[in-house]
Amino acid sequence: MDPRISMVTLGVRDLAASVKFYEEGLGFPRMESPPEVAFFTLNGTWLGLYGRDALAADAAVPPEGSGFESFALAHNVQTEAEVDDVIDQALKAGATLVKHPEKVHWGGYSGYFKDLDGHLWEVAHNPHFWVGPSGNAA
Repeated sequence: MDPRISMVTLGVRDLAASVKFYEEGLGFPRMESPPEVAFFTLNGTWLGLYGRDALAADAAVPPEGSGFESFALAHNVQTEAEVDDVIDQALKAGATLVKHPEKVHWGGYSGYFKDLDGHLWEVAHNPHFWVGPSGNAA
């Protein structure tokens, strides 16, 4: 097996609002896609947005859920200043601040926000590990 995560699909309550958040607010490049789904090209993977109820039905699970979903998406950047910039950009686009960026116990600097549907995003600078735009560790 060649392990990889090729796409992350988020179930969203309002597709149009979520597309605006990621495309206009965060600047994610959107791909051509059918109207019921949105895809964004990221470095080395894709992000998909799909209606929450439709995604749950596709997986044959109930759509209800609240609180912590047991995962967080992470966006790693090169500097502490970039962490602050990305968090500010997300907040201006409508995100909710969960944790102010700060020095963390593992030697890096990170903060958290929730997107419009409450998906948890960590923005981090890890001085011990950086994966550049090529997808290779630097």
